[in-house]
Amino acid sequence: MKTIFISTGDVSGDLQGALLVTALKQLAAKSGIDLQIVALGGSKMAAAGATILADTVSISSMGIVEHLAYVRPSLQARSLAKQYLKTNPPDALILIDYVDPNIAIGKYVKNIFPNLPIYFYIAPQDWVWPRQHKRAKLIASFIDEIFAVFPVEAKYFAEQGAKTTFVGHPLVDRVATLTSREIARDKLGITAEETAIALIPASRQQELRYILPNIFAAARQIQDRLPATRFWIPLSRPDFQAEIESQILAYKVNATLVTENPDLVLSAADLAITKCGTVSLELALLNVPQVVIYRVSRITAWIAEHVVKFSIPYMSPTNLVEMKSIVPELMQDDASPDRIAVESLELILNPARRDRMLADYTEMRAALGDRGVCDRVAHEIITKF
Repeated sequence: MKTIFISTGDVSGDLQGALLVTALKQLAAKSGIDLQIVALGGSKMAAAGATILADTVSISSMGIVEHLAYVRPSLQARSLAKQYLKTNPPDALILIDYVDPNIAIGKYVKNIFPNLPIYFYIAPQDWVWPRQHKRAKLIASFIDEIFAVFPVEAKYFAEQGAKTTFVGHPLVDRVATLTSREIARDKLGITAEETAIALIPASRQQELRYILPNIFAAARQIQDRLPATRFWIPLSRPDFQAEIESQILAYKVNATLVTENPDLVLSAADLAITKCGTVSLELALLNVPQVVIYRVSRITAWIAEHVVKFSIPYMSPTNLVEMKSIVPELMQDDASPDRIAVESLELILNPARRDRMLADYTEMRAALGDRGVCDRVAHEIITKF
């Protein structure tokens, strides 16, 4: 039997991990290899066939202050992983995003098992922020190979001394499996005359506090301007359901929370108002115009600006692909209900603005590689056994 350990966190990491687990399992079966996959991850990876050592999706966070509540469970998950890896060394270690914990785990494993192959898949976006060169060089020092999902990522980490292979972005494969727009709208009961707007407020706990209220307040403004509009919310985590339902009532928004097959919302939408993250790229690949929101606590924002000197040109993956402003990004104070509503209405009511975004999507898509991404990564790993 061969064993692979995969380490990741948050909703998007769990999704990417699940896609890779499926590809690894399929290729191993074809190759006559009995493969076990153990992981830090979540329910999607478990459903794909991984044995979950610790659920890291529920303890994910973004921001300095926001992370404080999750420091202890995050350290516990990291410690559990190290203990397991020390006593049960796998045949390969795959790190997916989840940057700081994965750097700690990767360094630990390389130190005690120097010949154990370590791969980073979906590496940190350090090329965006020049101050991160030191971290990139650290990753290059213990990693055997980086499977890059952006062309600029491959170039950057190669320059920092890492063996790097551009494989393309796995969402190219994922969107090809999603329900078509026509079928999705039919299943949700959306008529041709209706404008369907996807509201995607949260996949992390703190986003319920800092992003959801502004998105819902903006939705109410849009609804007042365009009464025929309906809002659809794909549920990212079951533990968020009660809070989101209560806010729908509080803001009196004509919204439906979709708990079964929530991906239908992404396929069916005419527009999305979304928190920043992987879902932005998913929407772009589905040709859904979007407004991207990023907000954290005022303390975190102040520390980032004045202490860490955090400054990058773009936040959303859609804009990072070619370092170009394709979708509007409303950050911190700019992410007010008024601004969100204005940007959203512009995309609904101005066909020229919407068409320009869709044209940029087409150009961006060409830079993300061909289908078969997870199969290529699986092949690189399995054939080295």
